[in-house]
Amino acid sequence: MSSNESAAERDASVKTGMQFTCPMHPEILRDAPGNCPKCGMALEPVGADAPADDSELGGMSRRFWVSVPLTLAVLVLAMGEWIPGLNWRGWLGEHAFGWTQAILTAPVILWCGAPFFSRGWQSVRNRSPNMWTLITLGTGAAFAFSLVALSIPGILPAAFTGPQGELPLYFEVAAVIISLVLLGQVIELRARGRTSQALRALLDLSSPTARRLDADGNEAQVELDQVQVGDRLRVRPGEKVPVDGEVLEGRSSIDESMISGEPMPQEKIPGDPVTGGTVNQTGSFIMTAAKVGADTLLSRIVEMVANAQRSRAPIQKLVDVVAAWFVPAVVAVAVASFIIWATIGPEPALAYALVISITVLIIACPCALGLATPMSVMVGVGRGAQEGVLIRNAEALETMEKVDVLLCDKTGTLTAGRPELRSVEIIDVKLQEDDVLALVSGLEAASEHPLAEAIVRGAAQRDVRPLDATEFESITGKGVVGTVADYRVLVGNARLLQDEGIATEVLQERAVALQEQGATVMLIAIDGNAVGLIAVADPIKPSTPEAVRQLHDAGIRLIMLTGDNEVTARAVAEQLGIDEVHADALPEDKHALVEDLHRQGHVVAMAGDGVNDAPALARADVGIAMGTGTDVAMESAGITLVKGDLRGVAKAQSLSVRTMRNIRQNLFFAFVYNGLGVPIAAGIFYPWFGLLLSPILAAAAMSFSSVSVIGNALRLRSARL
Repeated sequence: MSSNESAAERDASVKTGMQFTCPMHPEILRDAPGNCPKCGMALEPVGADAPADDSELGGMSRRFWVSVPLTLAVLVLAMGEWIPGLNWRGWLGEHAFGWTQAILTAPVILWCGAPFFSRGWQSVRNRSPNMWTLITLGTGAAFAFSLVALSIPGILPAAFTGPQGELPLYFEVAAVIISLVLLGQVIELRARGRTSQALRALLDLSSPTARRLDADGNEAQVELDQVQVGDRLRVRPGEKVPVDGEVLEGRSSIDESMISGEPMPQEKIPGDPVTGGTVNQTGSFIMTAAKVGADTLLSRIVEMVANAQRSRAPIQKLVDVVAAWFVPAVVAVAVASFIIWATIGPEPALAYALVISITVLIIACPCALGLATPMSVMVGVGRGAQEGVLIRNAEALETMEKVDVLLCDKTGTLTAGRPELRSVEIIDVKLQEDDVLALVSGLEAASEHPLAEAIVRGAAQRDVRPLDATEFESITGKGVVGTVADYRVLVGNARLLQDEGIATEVLQERAVALQEQGATVMLIAIDGNAVGLIAVADPIKPSTPEAVRQLHDAGIRLIMLTGDNEVTARAVAEQLGIDEVHADALPEDKHALVEDLHRQGHVVAMAGDGVNDAPALARADVGIAMGTGTDVAMESAGITLVKGDLRGVAKAQSLSVRTMRNIRQNLFFAFVYNGLGVPIAAGIFYPWFGLLLSPILAAAAMSFSSVSVIGNALRLRSARL
């Protein structure tokens, strides 16, 4: 927001409940726009749905373009003495020459530079010295000295006078510095606006309206915020799905690439879930709204990205310590430079001393130091969101770079998490495979277990109709029992059959062979006799082998941590080249393994998708949740992979490495810039090389430092992950 924002605009922002924060100090929260009390930067609106605001950019642009012609005029007057044939001082006279510069400079300082002096005063009042403290001290000193030298020259010591007894004027210095800082602010604000483009792109995915049906089937177009859970909505071809829900009537194909990353449209029939923001393609359908407003997947993604962009990386603590001492140290160097140059400098000693101290104040830029981390985090988090890698906070982004062990759940992480019926094998020659499958699927239809669902779905794919079951009983850890078409049917593991006195030896060898191929095997008994077995397999995701290779290339050790049996788990691990397997693991076992790896000195990431993974996700250095998994898993994790694709872990690791490298580059530039710039400005090389830095060049360098830091951060937008 610009410093001259109207009271009406401020009141409007308060009424909407909007809050504002500082990009460098996210702990600062205000109910109205203004400037940060710590660094003086303009506060930005908080929230993923906050409207884009360019009033600060507009205000700075107007001030810059007003300052340009005035500054050029002052510069031409001041530089006339150095250009052959120009003698403004002689033509205008000493008095008019000085006052013309003063009149041209006054609007630049008093109006164009007013926001800077306001921020500088706030920094002093709030006892939080920052970049604006230095700028206002430098330009204020140059302008004030020039006015005094022009209006009451008699009070100044003779040491200020030049060879002909003239007093120096620094109006052009003050004007050029203000104009250069304004230019830097315009460039910086435009660049900062681009850092949130990824977030705005996510917001643009949602539909602003929905077609709602009433009880009589009448259709009305309503605003999205009017849609309630349970509403029936019609989605026509080419329209975006308005909210998360389920198909009630009709069928269609939907482009879900924003969620899954897959370019092929997905077929949807009644009962299938649909996600808000995805694009309906061929058919029209009616859906019921299940999640609306902030509860939709898209809204949660946007809010997570917005929160992460405002979070602080641990490396920022070092920057905060340095920044706290930076401005006082620069002021001390400026004072020391003035004293030294006034004491032992060449004539006119005091004039040299004043220019040197102003140059020191101007060239120092704590803003570059302060922006080094948050700008990279903001752009990096946005880049991750474009790839379906949602970073909950900057700490997870920083830590991911150091991860050397990744724990992976099997089901839903390495595998699709949607078991499929692989085979039905019958040893009783009197029975037909489809007849046994009709009995088994009829019994499993009463179960809620994922494996039971796979059997029922597999029977339907084979055009086998499940028979009705009665006296159904589920025995935890063993299987299910019931009566189907007057037959007593048992489906489960060997212990279930053995408890009923049924011999299983004839099936065990084949069961082990299927388990070694990665299948989960259930034995079948009918009326007290073992008749066969049924194999269900959770297929490995097509992307998993590539993801494992990428993670190994990154030097990360992979450990499968699953509740499945040892034989099946090892079969999957061998197919993928997983380094280590822990099978039959309970939630507490997963948590304990994370603790043990911590004691060994490892930095651990955990990838999972279920409620049973939540304790380990929370305890790991970085928890990684599959976006296709449960809400509790996503709430426990620092990173969420929207596409449920393990390649996202490799992308997250690459993003962390690139972002942290970018932050270190920014910090290195900021430290080196100030480490070299301040001594040069203080005149340390003058005795040997006669080198002195102009305050004008110092102002240009100061503006360039902030812009270069932001420009370097923006490179992350095109980083290959």
